Amino acid sequence: MPELHEVETVVRVLAPRITGRRLNRIDRASRKPWTRSVKRAIGQQVRDVRRYGKYILLDLDDGLLAIHLGMTGKLLVDARPGPHARAVLYFDGVNVVYDDVRQFGSIRWMPREPEGLGPDALQITAADFAGMIGARRGRIKALLLNQAFLRGLGNIYSDEALFRAGIHPLAEAGRLSRRRILSLHRAIRQVLRQAIAKGGSSISDYRDPDGRQGWFQIEHRVYGRAGEPCKRCGTAIRRILVAQRSTHFCPKCQRK
Repeated sequence: MPELHEVETVVRVLAPRITGRRLNRIDRASRKPWTRSVKRAIGQQVRDVRRYGKYILLDLDDGLLAIHLGMTGKLLVDARPGPHARAVLYFDGVNVVYDDVRQFGSIRWMPREPEGLGPDALQITAADFAGMIGARRGRIKALLLNQAFLRGLGNIYSDEALFRAGIHPLAEAGRLSRRRILSLHRAIRQVLRQAIAKGGSSISDYRDPDGRQGWFQIEHRVYGRAGEPCKRCGTAIRRILVAQRSTHFCPKCQRK
């Protein structure tokens, strides 16, 4: 699933292509990922393109168009629609193909930003992060995946950040020392910034709007490396399930 880093990359590539242009037409190839309200976006000018957690938001004259890429969604600029194209958005002089193999994504018009999400994983301060974790119960990995707690962070980069901070994914969030919480905050920001610089991680379907894949996957230290030696200590990386998501960690470097 595209996470904060991939969505940020999409926004950075897409924004200069469509900002200031008018959305003239939308051709749909399937019922998904539409809601009826999307028709309200037609004829409106794009004032800005920005990321909100894992959402791509197109600020319009009235409201906004909210795009969520789901598991396998892609936005491709001036591309020829392929077999998995679900929609084509026609702007002044440019078109954007929404391609989605599994159809878990969504496109909808909204009057305001999506509700019920926590602070942005890249913007939250260390003090606020520490205060939030100190007041919560449950396993730290599950908490990081909860978008109502922290928006934008997903499975891949939660694993990578926990490894860098030396924290076991099953550690109790409320029992972590302030020092370890601050270390996790630094690790999250470090991983996010490095992943954005590399264009995100292309594990399977992800591509940016120009069709380019990301390269941060070659720097993964634990995610997707079950059974391989830890790059720090040589211990075999383990894989378990946390909150029904594959979770990778080093049993020696990461402690509860």
